[in-house]
Amino acid sequence: MSGCAPEGPQPARFLSAFTIETALPDFGGLSGIELSADGRDMVAVTDRGRLVRGRILRRDGRITGVEIAAFGPMTLDMPTPEPILRDSEGLAIAPDGRIFVSLEGRARVVELAAQGRARRLPGLPAFAALPINAALEALAIDPQGRLVTIPEKSSEWDAPFPVWRLEDGAWRQVFSITRDPGFLPVGADYGPDGALYVLERGFNGLGFRSRVRRFDLLGTAPQRGRVMFTAPALRHDNLEGLAVWRDAQGRVRLTLVSDDNHRALQRTEIVDYVIENPLQ
Repeated sequence: MSGCAPEGPQPARFLSAFTIETALPDFGGLSGIELSADGRDMVAVTDRGRLVRGRILRRDGRITGVEIAAFGPMTLDMPTPEPILRDSEGLAIAPDGRIFVSLEGRARVVELAAQGRARRLPGLPAFAALPINAALEALAIDPQGRLVTIPEKSSEWDAPFPVWRLEDGAWRQVFSITRDPGFLPVGADYGPDGALYVLERGFNGLGFRSRVRRFDLLGTAPQRGRVMFTAPALRHDNLEGLAVWRDAQGRVRLTLVSDDNHRALQRTEIVDYVIENPLQ
């Protein structure tokens, strides 16, 4: 398949993790994350339509804390939407600061507004056919400034996942990524190297497992990409959001956030992985 990379050692190494604990009412359910270029300033969305702003603290490259600066509801594209229509999952921030969010319940992408109601972007008939709880999970902005989204489910259990890109006011499928048993895409981001990184999640009935794949987007055949890391069940919580950036040592970092589903037995976790060596 086009874009395949040879199997070999997984290049990303776990660095650190930190569990956010706060008394803020209704805090949790973080499902999308974006970071500043230096990996410090954080913006995240929750699955109850809330926006989080904060700062990640690190010492010697490892996470030591998270400071929450702001937490409150987003103004979405309809007045007082039902909870299922506030299920925000993906987050992307343009270089000019515009914030875009993908939602489930009614699959759509919106641009948040500083004042007034958010602007809903054009839709696609295929969006309406997506399952309510498995729709537009991943959202990213490519190096050319175009929005890219990926659903959590494909048409069949072994079918590739479509990757849609917004161009000239319309979504079109530009490629697809292969589907492996037990993993579904839940987050995405373009790295400083120009590649697309996709976070995938699995659940075995006891715990969540996670992996990240990197795609160079060569050709039109289903892309297999290269696995950056695979975390077994119970190593992390329900990782759903991904931000990719470059640290002071010039290494690509993968920062991930978990959705605790607002359950006491789960946790809101910020996780760092690092890619030690440049990819060929």
